[in-house]
Amino acid sequence: MHEKTIADLSAGLAAAEYSSRELTEHYLRRIREHDGRLNSFITVTEERALAAAEAADARRARGEAGPLTGVPLAHKDIFCTDGVRTSCGSRMLDNFIAPYDAHVVERLESAGMVLLGKTNMDEFAMGSSNETSYYGPVHNPWDADAIPGGSSGGSAAAVAARLTPAATGTDTGGSIRQPAAMCGVSGLKPTYGRVSRYGMIAFASSLDQGGPFARSAEDLALLLAAMAGFDPRDSTSVEREVPDYTAILGDSLEGLRVGLPREYFGEGLDAGVRAAVDEAVEVLRAEGATITEVSLPNSHLAVPVYYVIAPAEASSNLARYDGVRFGYRCEDPQGLEDLYKRSRGEGFGDEVKRRIMVGTYALSAGYYDAYYLKAQQVRRMIRDDFSQALGEVDILLGPVAPTPAFNLGEKTDDPVQMYLSDIYTLAVNLAGLPGLSIPAGFAGARPVGLQLIGNYFDEARLLNVGHRFQQATDWHLRAPQGFE
Repeated sequence: MHEKTIADLSAGLAAAEYSSRELTEHYLRRIREHDGRLNSFITVTEERALAAAEAADARRARGEAGPLTGVPLAHKDIFCTDGVRTSCGSRMLDNFIAPYDAHVVERLESAGMVLLGKTNMDEFAMGSSNETSYYGPVHNPWDADAIPGGSSGGSAAAVAARLTPAATGTDTGGSIRQPAAMCGVSGLKPTYGRVSRYGMIAFASSLDQGGPFARSAEDLALLLAAMAGFDPRDSTSVEREVPDYTAILGDSLEGLRVGLPREYFGEGLDAGVRAAVDEAVEVLRAEGATITEVSLPNSHLAVPVYYVIAPAEASSNLARYDGVRFGYRCEDPQGLEDLYKRSRGEGFGDEVKRRIMVGTYALSAGYYDAYYLKAQQVRRMIRDDFSQALGEVDILLGPVAPTPAFNLGEKTDDPVQMYLSDIYTLAVNLAGLPGLSIPAGFAGARPVGLQLIGNYFDEARLLNVGHRFQQATDWHLRAPQGFE
């Protein structure tokens, strides 16, 4: 059963080939058998999952089932889940039991999906390798010595290893697309505001966006239809009708204008990644797409702009973790100042502290105009570049990351090199655009992802292009050895 896509599982449930309880038990058994090698889950909610599966079976028996009813999934441990530990991969929230559900959790539970557990992640979503988690690093199913990507590495690894057919993630600078690419699965970062951030623990509020992981673009379309929609509790949620993302799946790509940003194919791009992307371009050309070179002249500024804006917003958002109201509290504080200092010093990891310090500096008196305000001005220039390019073509295409997954520990002592692994994804978040990562081959034995970038709220087109590519290739169907 674990080799089936969500669409296949849904059809099997509808045909009574198996029950949701049988399906859920199968995935729980796989988690017990395999996750010791991966560390992709922080919490497994077995009792809750079995109860939800039985409720889904009863719902189906009453004729009330939808396409996702009874299908298991996992949530990144950044989404508040009522009655379940929500740690954000941090010691700071190791003892936090969420008292309510995030909007995404509500929507997917309402669709009848069955929660298997909460997945491992970089602490407070700050990282590109899933090595900053308080609960230890996640291992890539394709190579246990490799990182799975981050910050949503646990979700990507769990889907790749067939421990769950679906998972949620968040993408602040590439944290869905990059791990999807490095683990050989499909991942979608929707348009900013398309999916509510209510109950999604904040990192950088103007950049964070929730989205799905799955095996195929078709599965992502089913998941996004359930996740998307206006939420009055989130002031950045867009009040816009949610289309049927499956409606145009399979439409011809004849005449589709695909732009290749020349800045994404220069120095620093691994030869194996380049070869896989070039081959993917030829697949789309054979499907009828026309290929044009375009330019994003300010894309080289995305890394410095992001690493001013994101830490500044993180500094503000993480100020709430002070040892007073909830979360970690130091032992025997000697006054209020000691409580603040030791609770934050002991509760946060090194990468989180680094970003808080950078962000606080950028927002401080005398530096706000020089750094934060200037970064916001350049952010507008980056957005305008995308507007210009997407006025000339329908979608943009390029690599997700400059290299395949690197080895665990390889970049932990060099934060700048770590940050550069997101060089092709950061600008999409700065502009608020949707981005899709789909499997496109291998560089050596490690997966390569293809990134498709669309205009605002053009997820349906991106998903159709991804679907047509996957109909012509089998990269998304391949499983890592030992997890077949």
